[in-house]
Amino acid sequence: MNKTYHITEDRIAHYTCHKTTEPISIDGNLDKAPWRKAEKSRPFVDMVSGEPGFLETRIASLWDDSNLYIAFWVTEPQVRASLTMRDSFIWFDNDVEVFLDGEDCYYEFEINAFNTIYEVMFIYQDALKKGSRFDTPEFDLYQREVDVLSGFQDGTRYGKHHRGKRWAFMDYDFPGLKTAVKVDGKINDPSCIDKGWTVEAAFPWKGIEKLYARRTFPPVPGEMLRAGFFRFESLRYHGKTIDESIGWSLNEHGVYDSHIPENFSYLHFAGPLVHQPD
Repeated sequence: MNKTYHITEDRIAHYTCHKTTEPISIDGNLDKAPWRKAEKSRPFVDMVSGEPGFLETRIASLWDDSNLYIAFWVTEPQVRASLTMRDSFIWFDNDVEVFLDGEDCYYEFEINAFNTIYEVMFIYQDALKKGSRFDTPEFDLYQREVDVLSGFQDGTRYGKHHRGKRWAFMDYDFPGLKTAVKVDGKINDPSCIDKGWTVEAAFPWKGIEKLYARRTFPPVPGEMLRAGFFRFESLRYHGKTIDESIGWSLNEHGVYDSHIPENFSYLHFAGPLVHQPD
């Protein structure tokens, strides 16, 4: 058995994701009725230690018959971004991320304050075999842009997950994905003290359904799925980077690694909220 970094169940966060009966337009504005009614998560914590992050980050989630909706509130006194091309390596900017777990696979989404996104589908190598449900043109190892996670070149993760290596489909596009960002301040202007930025994303159920062999969506109240929520931040002072990257998450992972689905948080699906939370 390879060495693993699974945390205990009592350290994993649980979030109740309520159904919304109001339409949500994806524009980055979280000051609208559905999000005002939604329950915000607890603040993010240090990914390794579980100590509170010193810049506040929270998420909320809603669902309807078409989509899973995710929102981020990101406190940031100096909102910065540089990457504008889709599927750039967004983790080189300050970003927030969503991981959606599946059966024998999981999906990674990253976004910066320019609303530039990066996404990858990961499939465990022991699951992508001839005749499997992944044996399709969409996941053709010879025709698609593919990398390997947890290979020898990936020294921080190699040998540390019991499922081993994962094929990383770098050109994967989540079907129907919609995103928007709103900055409360002046991006890339060090003379301005910003409040931060917000992210709004809609993940259609038809894309989430592809992560599973037998599950159907939309869910019914009482069902759940596993999802990871992360923020990565590099600190700069007078143009100099003073910390390469700090990682915060909804619950700690015990190690600086977001690619551990067993440590993802639980989203519990529920019916509509009856009363707006205090």
